[in-house]
Amino acid sequence: MNNKITVLVVEDEDIISKALKTKLEKNDFIIELARNGNDGVEFAKTKKPNIILLDLIMPKMSGFEVLEKLKADPTTKEIPVLILSNLDDSSYIKKARDFGVAEYLVKTKTNLEEIKTKIHEYTKK
Repeated sequence: MNNKITVLVVEDEDIISKALKTKLEKNDFIIELARNGNDGVEFAKTKKPNIILLDLIMPKMSGFEVLEKLKADPTTKEIPVLILSNLDDSSYIKKARDFGVAEYLVKTKTNLEEIKTKIHEYTKK
């Protein structure tokens, strides 16, 4: 039985997604990467990760479009989503909260230790 937490990182910037993968795997998380919103939605539906780290500005499908699809689907609507974005604007934060995101984290104001803590906070069973 595998008790590791599976984290889906939906992020189009290689440097950020690889840094998250490297750091979080050292903390015993299973990290899956999706480079765009389409892949993120498909992965969430098929693999059902414990939690999703989602960027907002991405090719093919924005983070808000991803949220809309995830929250509309009974198989993914309960997966906690942490927004990890550079958009530090109250209108974006409010829109994300209206979608029911667990947390809105601004990349430039958040370190990996905080991300790890938030993942644990929202995946406790």
